[in-house]
Amino acid sequence: MSLLCTLAALFLTFEGLLHPGEADVGDFTPCLHFFYKLWPSKGLSGTPICQRYCNQYRFATLYSRARRSPWFSAYVYSAPQGKRPKASWKFEPQLTYSGADGNMIPFPPGPLDPNVVESQAVQPDYINSTYSRGHLNPSLHHQTHEDRSASFTLTNVVPQKAGSNDGPWEVLEQSVNQTLDAFCLGEAYIVTGVMPYRDEEHWLKNHRVAVPEYLWSAYCCPSYN
Repeated sequence: MSLLCTLAALFLTFEGLLHPGEADVGDFTPCLHFFYKLWPSKGLSGTPICQRYCNQYRFATLYSRARRSPWFSAYVYSAPQGKRPKASWKFEPQLTYSGADGNMIPFPPGPLDPNVVESQAVQPDYINSTYSRGHLNPSLHHQTHEDRSASFTLTNVVPQKAGSNDGPWEVLEQSVNQTLDAFCLGEAYIVTGVMPYRDEEHWLKNHRVAVPEYLWSAYCCPSYN
């Protein structure tokens, strides 16, 4: 079979304790299998994260510390089963402490470690905001409960207008499901990312989290019918 690679682009304008662990932040090497031909997207400066949950790599993210939001997330598609999980929102401990456990961790109740707040987006950033938490790697594109739950980390989301997140962008995600389920044989690789505002950055909560101007998504199915 010849290679089927499709770029699906929808342009939407919208405004702890330390434990010795493997390094999951700073290097894509352990999770290159989420990229087609083991080749990560190039041209952006950021911090690679091999997103680990329940001691297993689930997807890969290029994260901008300065923007406190991801540039892109890459993953392997699998047909979803069941309803969307009611998962807890999580954070990446190794963005804060390099020696922390490599698994993403649910946000605890009560006050947060100020170093966590400084290193990445946290739940209060989205409170009383006109923006929703828009997944780059959506739970809708995964089969297992663990893979779907792992998508609920703030290192995998960007500020997105609610009418976009549950409107045309959701339609796009569902259309990718339908296309891959109908025609793709074997693995399908997806990368979804953002484009910043060209002239002036837009932010949540006084320069806390950068708001992108556009989202884009590309998928590649090496074998199809």
